[in-house]
This record gives sequence, C-alpha cells and structure tokens, in this order.
Amino acid sequence: MPSVRKREQEPGLNFAKRLQRVLLALAIVSTVGCGGKGSGAMPPPEVEVAAVQQKDVPIYGEWIGTLDGYVNADVKAQVTGYLIQQAYKEGSYVKKGQLLFQIDPRPFQAALDQAKGQLAEAKAQLVNAEANQRRTQLDVDRYTPLAKDEAASEQDLDNSVQDNLAAKATIETAKAQIQAAQAAVETAQINLGFTRLVSPIDGIAGQAQLQVGALVNTSSPAVTTVSTVDPIKVFFTVSEQEYLEFAKAYPNPDSWQTDKNKMKLQLILADGTTYPHEGSVYFADRSVSQNTGSILIAGLFPNPGNILRPGGYGRVRAVTEVEKGALLVPQRAVSELQGSYQVAVVDSQNKVTIQTVVTGDRVGSDWVITDGLKPGERVVAEGVQKVRDGMTVSPKPYVADAAVAEKR
Repeated sequence: MPSVRKREQEPGLNFAKRLQRVLLALAIVSTVGCGGKGSGAMPPPEVEVAAVQQKDVPIYGEWIGTLDGYVNADVKAQVTGYLIQQAYKEGSYVKKGQLLFQIDPRPFQAALDQAKGQLAEAKAQLVNAEANQRRTQLDVDRYTPLAKDEAASEQDLDNSVQDNLAAKATIETAKAQIQAAQAAVETAQINLGFTRLVSPIDGIAGQAQLQVGALVNTSSPAVTTVSTVDPIKVFFTVSEQEYLEFAKAYPNPDSWQTDKNKMKLQLILADGTTYPHEGSVYFADRSVSQNTGSILIAGLFPNPGNILRPGGYGRVRAVTEVEKGALLVPQRAVSELQGSYQVAVVDSQNKVTIQTVVTGDRVGSDWVITDGLKPGERVVAEGVQKVRDGMTVSPKPYVADAAVAEKR
C-alpha cells in the first residue's frame, strides 16, 4: 500500500513543478517586457553654465588690523592723596579740562595758605629792612659833611657807612626771601590744582582703574585713559616687498593724506560687514622688523558717532594692483582635486571636457584663471557634481544667488 500511494502522488508533484516553472518564466518575461518599455535613452542632465569673462580687475591685498585711538592720554596723579570723587561716566565723551577725579584738596589748601603767610612775612621783613636802610642812609648823609669839617670823627662816619651797607644787604636778603615765598605759593597753587584730575583732550574716557578712597601718588597707574577716536587709527603690518611696491606707487609720504590718487583703505569689521567710510595711509614705521621682515603701517579712518573703539580688530584691504585682461569664472565653477584645480568646459555640442586650470587671485565671487581657459568658453557653474568627462549636458545660463545680488 505505501508504494501505491507514492506512485499516485508522483503525477501531482510533477504537475506542480511544471506549473511553478511556467509562472516563473512568465514573471521573467513580464519583467523584461516592463524593462524594455522604460529602457529608452535618459535625458542629459541640466547644468548652469557661465561664460569666461575677460576684463581688467583690481587685485586686493588684505591684512589684519588693530584699532587704536588717534591720541591716547593717560590721566595720572601728580600729587599724593586720597580720591574722594569720580566726576565722569565711564565710556562717555568728555571735553578737554573736564573734571574726572578729585583728590582730597584740604592738605594742599593748607599748604597754600601757609605759603601765602610766609610770603606776607617776607614782604613785611622787606619793609622793615628798607626803613632801616633809609635811617642808616640819613646817618651817612649827616656824618659826611661833619667829618669834612672835623665836627665828627672819621670813626662815626665809617660806622654809619657800614650800618648802611648792612641795611642794604638786609634788603636784598628780604627780597630773596620774598622770591622764595612766592615760588612756594606758586608750587602750593600748582599742587592744589593737581588735586583736580581733568581730561587733557576731547575724547572717550575709559574705565576707571582706581576707585574712590584709593590712595594715589606719582608712581600709581593711570586712573583712566582718554582717547580721541575720530579719526581712529588702524595698525597693520605688511611685508617689506608689499611696502616697497606701495612706496614706488606713492613715493612722497607727505602726500599720503592729501594726494587725490592716494591708496584708499577699506575696513572689514569683526561681523564681516564693510565699514562705510574709506581710510588712507597715515604713516609707515621708521624700520622693518628684522624678525618678521614686515613693517608697521597706520591707517586713518573717519569715525563719526565714535562707533569704532580702540582695541577692536578688523581686516584692512586695499587695491595693490590692476590686472589687465584677466579671465574670470565663478568660484563655484572651480573644483580642487589633490592640489590641482579643474573646471568642466562645455563645447558647442554641449559635451563636457574636464580641464585643469591655474588659478590666481579671488575677486569678489569670481576667480582669476591664469592658464587653461580662453575668453568666451563656457564652464559649468552649477551642477558640477553631476557631470563627467565626455558627458553631454543640457546647459542653462548661470544666475548668481538672488539674495546675494540683492545685498550687492
């Protein structure tokens, strides 16, 4: 019986296997048929292309700059005493002669009063000495004719003459004492004036370095600093070669502030914005650093509203030369690969050729190409990652970022 069941089941199994093979064949045919319907040629990828432009472009140099006041005046104590008042607001604009700090004036007022008393005493002594000298002079005048007539002894005449000379010497001594007393009065007045720590210039007063109650003297640090910030200086260093090129273009340093053709400076602030006011070169330092081979340059920028403050940083840039007939392409059209630069050139048949180029300076959003391209050639500026050498593309004109264009 088992063998009979096996023989009865074999035809059913064979039929099932054949059915599976048929269904599998139909699925394969269906799959191939569907693939055939969509196997037509894919359309070429769309890319944006830009023409290589040729024009004269300015080449900029750029350096790190540090802002500093045009004049920085330290306010220091000239006498010893205690600060009893701070009379200004830190960071505010102050005028020349404005009171900033007050040192206790009482000891200095007392010294002045004492000096005035000594001066009055010296003047009184002069009056007494002059009165005494007039008396001795009368004795001389009286004894002189009497001695000639032998009505008075020569000794009496000599004594009167000596007394008169002594009285004159006393007068000179009194006059010297008056001069010394007057000098003492002037010194006391100056010291009393030094108790008022005033601003030596118009400018921005900085943070108070000492507080009310502090004991100050001539060796104490500056209690504050006042800076003139309009105009404001910007210090930056350039290489010796850059300085020599600048000196050749502008050989007269005296005209750096007046020459209409002087080098104009731009200042890029810490937030990346360009300062709206152009500056000019103020001076170059007297020597080149032997350690770095660079020289310090000071630029001068107008600063209405005192927006810029000493101690800030920025990037100073200026046109160092003009490159004639430079070839320009958008920066995004250039790809870097293992230290070399490439662009995708699209020919008249819309076929792509990967071309190695030599780059120069960057000018705005463009890149100067010194070798590898010709004027008028088209390069892929958008969609570079989608193209390969020999590929055919569908080119469209490259349009710069609208948001960037609006900002410009």
